[in-house]
Amino acid sequence: MTDTGGGADTPTPSQGIPQAPTPGSGESKPPEDHGASLATPPRGWQAPDPQATPAPPPPAPPPGWQQPPPGWQPPGQPSYGAPQYAPGPPPPRWHPHGLGKPGVIALRPLNIGDILDGAITTIRRHPLLILGIGAVMAVITAAITFFVQKFVLADLQNLASTADLGPGSTDEEVAGAMFGALGDVLLALVPTALLTTLFMAVANGLLAAVMGRAVLGREVTFAIAWSEVRPRLLPLLGVGFLYAIATTVGGLLCFVPGIVAYVYWSLANPALVLERGTLREAFSRSAKLVKGAFWRVFGILLLAGLLESVVSSIIQLPFNIGSGLFAGLVNPSRVVVPDTGDLLLQSVGQIISGTITIPFVALVTVIVYLDQRMRREGMDIELARAAGVQPPQAW
Repeated sequence: MTDTGGGADTPTPSQGIPQAPTPGSGESKPPEDHGASLATPPRGWQAPDPQATPAPPPPAPPPGWQQPPPGWQPPGQPSYGAPQYAPGPPPPRWHPHGLGKPGVIALRPLNIGDILDGAITTIRRHPLLILGIGAVMAVITAAITFFVQKFVLADLQNLASTADLGPGSTDEEVAGAMFGALGDVLLALVPTALLTTLFMAVANGLLAAVMGRAVLGREVTFAIAWSEVRPRLLPLLGVGFLYAIATTVGGLLCFVPGIVAYVYWSLANPALVLERGTLREAFSRSAKLVKGAFWRVFGILLLAGLLESVVSSIIQLPFNIGSGLFAGLVNPSRVVVPDTGDLLLQSVGQIISGTITIPFVALVTVIVYLDQRMRREGMDIELARAAGVQPPQAW
């Protein structure tokens, strides 16, 4: 080492560390040699052998002491913006599909939008099958309506002739002509309504079987649906007949009993097909599922009925205008009696509208049945197991 200008030699590492100069003594700081190599350890120094000299174990914690959670700091210590506790796993969040969506609806309690969307999605996924069932039902209904109207066409002409009796006709003559024509019309409408009700019961049963498999995302064909409906065909016809009688009679006697029967027994058809019970069990199951949710079920069915009426009116409007059905609006004093061509044109519009609206209302009813069971009985868990769907991780 060099001399710094008047003092003793700079001590080596073995001689100790030099004392710092006293402030104000006037001695300058020795210059640093940046080119010198790093200081080497003293002679005889060796790195410690971890095997020969093991580190002493940490002291045992006192009794009752527990490991603090990650990120914990003693009180009063600055945290520098760090959280006191390390963030853990995120809390469970609501999943939009509940236990999954293997088919056309999510396996969770549904709202009105989900129910309507489920019906439309089912039609889009199985258009040939569902619209085919609706088309067959619409053709049968339109054919029955056409023949009934054709049969009572002469009575309608007699009814129109009551306007030509003149002022000299008595009240008995006018009443006799009107009641005679209306009596024949009602006589023809009763069997028409009965046949339509029975066919509608079969169609609704087939659509219930289709929806039962579409919810699970399984393949469904007409043969599969018919194999599920055929063993319960007679009880299915009985459900349709009794339901139509109860709602019609209740509506004629008093409006309120008709609505009550319409809502409380609205789920009897899908309950019979999907639960494979008896006729009595189907009505009791429907009433049990609707109990406590009367206004909700009534509102959904009413909305589906209004949508059916609006869509049917829009589709049938050009056909009705072409058949001259609204000609009486121009001349109210004139009674318009449609001819055969007009009836055929109206039947075409009825078939087109019925092909779409008949399946829609039936599918909405089945989804309401499934929704009530998921709300009341936890059917979403059973459906998830049947479909082989694992619950989402967010749950």
